[in-house]
Amino acid sequence: MNNKIKALVAIVVVAVAGLVVVQQRSGGDVTLTLATVNNGQMKDMESLKGEFEAANPGIKINFQVMEEGDLRSAVTSDVANKAGQYDIVTIGAYEVPQWGANGWLTDLTAGLSDDAYDVGDILPPVKDALSVDGKQYAVPFYGESSILMYNKEILDGAGVKMPNNPTWQQVAAAAKKVNNADHAGICLRGKPGWGDLFAPLTTVVQTFGGTWYDMDWNAKVNAPEFVQAVTFYKDLLASAGQKDPVSYSFNECLTALKTGKVAMWYDASVAASMLEVDDSPVKGKMGYAHAPVVKTKESGWLWSWNLAVPANTQNKDAAVKFIKWATSKDYHQLVGSKLGWSLVPPGARTSTYSIPEYKEAAAAYAPITLEVMSAVNPKQPGVNPQPWVGIQYVAIPEFQDVGNQVAQLVADALAGRITVKEALDKGQVIAQAAGDAQKK
Repeated sequence: MNNKIKALVAIVVVAVAGLVVVQQRSGGDVTLTLATVNNGQMKDMESLKGEFEAANPGIKINFQVMEEGDLRSAVTSDVANKAGQYDIVTIGAYEVPQWGANGWLTDLTAGLSDDAYDVGDILPPVKDALSVDGKQYAVPFYGESSILMYNKEILDGAGVKMPNNPTWQQVAAAAKKVNNADHAGICLRGKPGWGDLFAPLTTVVQTFGGTWYDMDWNAKVNAPEFVQAVTFYKDLLASAGQKDPVSYSFNECLTALKTGKVAMWYDASVAASMLEVDDSPVKGKMGYAHAPVVKTKESGWLWSWNLAVPANTQNKDAAVKFIKWATSKDYHQLVGSKLGWSLVPPGARTSTYSIPEYKEAAAAYAPITLEVMSAVNPKQPGVNPQPWVGIQYVAIPEFQDVGNQVAQLVADALAGRITVKEALDKGQVIAQAAGDAQKK
């Protein structure tokens, strides 16, 4: 073979190799990186990912599971800076409309339009919260409100009867009555973070008559009603709450209630499904009531954890395919049959509440979850009108930072390092700076 022929063969080999590489890149394996929170429902999704991978050869899912505060920080930084680290992100109802309007998220409207997915089956209040100008930017993995959960055996043993719509004063009295060396009367979040401590605490502030801002974006963080609510929260924890409250958020309180270390817990309604699983020590022993109130008829929150696809991912089609699978009717059937019907993600699809097995397994908490989610008012959850839509958060980009800073100050007050007044006076300055930005 002369040199010219050798050269020609080499060119053909390179060309063929290049074609193979192109084909592999376009149709080869894809690994999707999914950032999510370390809640039980998300861990269930991770445990079932093999079902999706088996049905979709060539697509692998790499879960990165984080604590709530860490997740928010990592995902916000990655999506805002278009770093492209994540193909799928777990974000809350707070972020979706803002990020969608900013162009940070993939518009899913067309991709969700097929009959098999049935986007119309998503609970309307939840779907509305994930849409901007008629475009849907995320799909709900589960939705929730907040409720009071209590161990009936402990309360009955102390002669305490919990009404279906309790006041905070009734809850405080009950917590103090059952509080003893064996178990605390109540568990409440104290870990710093706008989505940790201030998720429940903001609802307490609202039902006491307080608010973050008035209609003119004047901060009200050190107003008398806000101070009264935070003082009540602190005093309740001090007199009948868990020790070291600033180290407790959702998962810590869930464990404490499951293991009998606390008698009551006010938090996300999704927790009820985890309390009623077959291996839960308190299965069948729990009672559930509406979120406690003072001046309002309701004080629960409205929230959903959602799956979204960053606009700059290189694996958009595969990512959309996965999030449709993980939020589909078939996925709910899969969870029920593989893991147990009480673990089916709640508050996302209307049809879930018609599944006979789910209705039976979730009989203790499904009705009250829908009841509370339908009763809360995101437009005016407190006594006074507000210039944003949202219950346990203020729907402005600055609130993550404001909420986190003020939460740290309140946590310092819960720990006794500063007074409530000192914390909220400093918080007022922080909140007002963000309020002034809205006036421009």
